[in-house]
Amino acid sequence: MKLTPTLLFALCVAASAPAFAAQLHTELPATPNRFTVALSAPVDRFEIKGMLVERHGLGPKNLILIPGLATGGWVWQETAREFAASHSVYVVTLPGFDGRPALEGNPFDAARAALLELMVSRRLVKPVLVGHSLGGTLGISLAADEPGRIGGVVSVDGLPVFPRTEDLPAEQRAGMAEGMRRQMAGLAAPAFAAQQRQYMRANGMVDMFKADDAAGLTARSDPQAVGAYMAAVLAQDLRARLPSIAAPVLVVVPSYAPDLARQGVSATEKLAYYRELMTGTKRLEMAAIDNARHFAMIDQPRAFNDVLRRFLNTL
Repeated sequence: MKLTPTLLFALCVAASAPAFAAQLHTELPATPNRFTVALSAPVDRFEIKGMLVERHGLGPKNLILIPGLATGGWVWQETAREFAASHSVYVVTLPGFDGRPALEGNPFDAARAALLELMVSRRLVKPVLVGHSLGGTLGISLAADEPGRIGGVVSVDGLPVFPRTEDLPAEQRAGMAEGMRRQMAGLAAPAFAAQQRQYMRANGMVDMFKADDAAGLTARSDPQAVGAYMAAVLAQDLRARLPSIAAPVLVVVPSYAPDLARQGVSATEKLAYYRELMTGTKRLEMAAIDNARHFAMIDQPRAFNDVLRRFLNTL
């Protein structure tokens, strides 16, 4: 099976970023940006361990929306708007992303600690963690660490191990992670901005206008922080901890026919591969969303919100 990983930025994109910089002849979209002009004002806004938290709605049930690599809470605007009437929706932005300062140390561990502190400090009872990519992996990790505290996990194209590295020995995985960290740390701002645009257009979103707007925002992230998060995820394998998860888990699998055709796989094969990587999860559901790339909740917001609502209704 030749599935190209889209959980994080493809490794070749990071390696080729300087070449992409030369292709960037025009400025990325300036404000107004479609992902920021439509943002609704939160009812509360605060920080925990460097993580920005914005609360929408005052409902009795709690959702925590966790963005993926280099993105901010703006990726969840459609979902936050949809569920704020019935839930308290906590939208987070991780340190180092979307213009926020980065932290020292392992960023994955720091993000996991901040999310746990959010649940403890706000006394959130059985929140459902909804994460995209890196955010989905964080949700899986937290649910394994805190099985009695989590009410459910929804992971959008986020897995317990980086796709196509599941058979690598630990030392080789660690070496790849360190190489990725060094590559990203050396990127200047123009090369990083070009990388964002290339990735969003090639893998991130179906709509090129949305892809360019998103790239204009992800370019505000710290390249070193992005590399550190990428390295932290690439170095780990959470599969042995999946049986510890007590909460129901839903994995959302984007499916975009032209991309699958180029990779030589079918939508059914991709779904089966993701299911295989989740082996050991006691209460697992899978849901495919068609005509969507990595950012399925942006490409197909109505379909994603319907899938999320059906899952929440089963809890």
